[in-house]
Amino acid sequence: MSPSKKSHKSHAGEPKLQENTNGVNPEIVRIGEKVLAGGVIAHDEALCLTETRGTDLLLLFTYASKIRERFAGDGVDLCSIVNARSGRCSEDCAFCAQSAHYHADGPVYSLLDEDTVLRKAWEARRTGANRFDMVTNGRGVREEDTDFRRILQILRRVREETGLKTCASLGTLTFGAARALVEAGVTRYNHNIETAESFFSKIVSTHTFAERVETVRIVKAAGMEACCGGIIGLGESAEQRLDFAFTLRELGADSVPVNILNPRAGTPLQDIEPLAPMEILKYLALFRFILPDKIIRYAGGREVGLRELQPLGFLAGVNGMLIGDYLTTRGRKPEEDLALLRDLQWT
Repeated sequence: MSPSKKSHKSHAGEPKLQENTNGVNPEIVRIGEKVLAGGVIAHDEALCLTETRGTDLLLLFTYASKIRERFAGDGVDLCSIVNARSGRCSEDCAFCAQSAHYHADGPVYSLLDEDTVLRKAWEARRTGANRFDMVTNGRGVREEDTDFRRILQILRRVREETGLKTCASLGTLTFGAARALVEAGVTRYNHNIETAESFFSKIVSTHTFAERVETVRIVKAAGMEACCGGIIGLGESAEQRLDFAFTLRELGADSVPVNILNPRAGTPLQDIEPLAPMEILKYLALFRFILPDKIIRYAGGREVGLRELQPLGFLAGVNGMLIGDYLTTRGRKPEEDLALLRDLQWT
């Protein structure tokens, strides 16, 4: 029996991935049609689909693409980020080269000046981005912080002078700080939960999963969209990867950046075994089954994790992408990503 036809044995009573009959896997079809009809995939159904292997993956990708088309449309959301303040971070996220707890090679500098950020925003607009996200290191911000007041002014200028939609990623927020961002014209705030709650303590000890969740709720309550995702390939199990996605559904995340771990020298995860490219694509497709109408966004690590298979993500449910560089690593040239989208007839 091929791997794609094995029964799921480790979770008694849950659906099993059935035998492939006449080239069509009935469970993928059944669950895919259920979601296309407006049904909600259950956790045990998603767990069943994690067994998908071989050519059955193409069927899974096809359904993910159909679900994306029906519930999220044909557009692709392009966002560019600027690492506006970097390094010496107080938090100990095991994957991050900016943490002061590790001896990594992440860049270190204070808050960039207005003109530098504006220049980067104009570059983002010229390369095709429709959103611009200002990202800073550290645990979070409060209304009275000097840097926060400067950030508000910079974001106002970006919106007014470039016409780009503005986003921010500044760590934890008070409700007052969130409202100040709204008043400055910020429409979307990024705060990732990173992984499943059951795995979170394995990668972060300086703050809790509950704190991350509370920030996402504050963002929504203040009137911004929540850009909330995380990283796969941290060493989490298949079930934890799904738990992560289902939590995002419960939180009402609007945009879901999916980073693929690109291990950084000097961090605790520097030697972790990477996920196989087809495994990454499978989980991108499953995220689409779980989050049918959301933006599933390619984020950091896709170049290393997927290599030549990057285009397949857009045929497996992805409909958003960070273009340009990331926080501490280089991205592809924006013109290469735009050419990819043209070749896929997405632009």
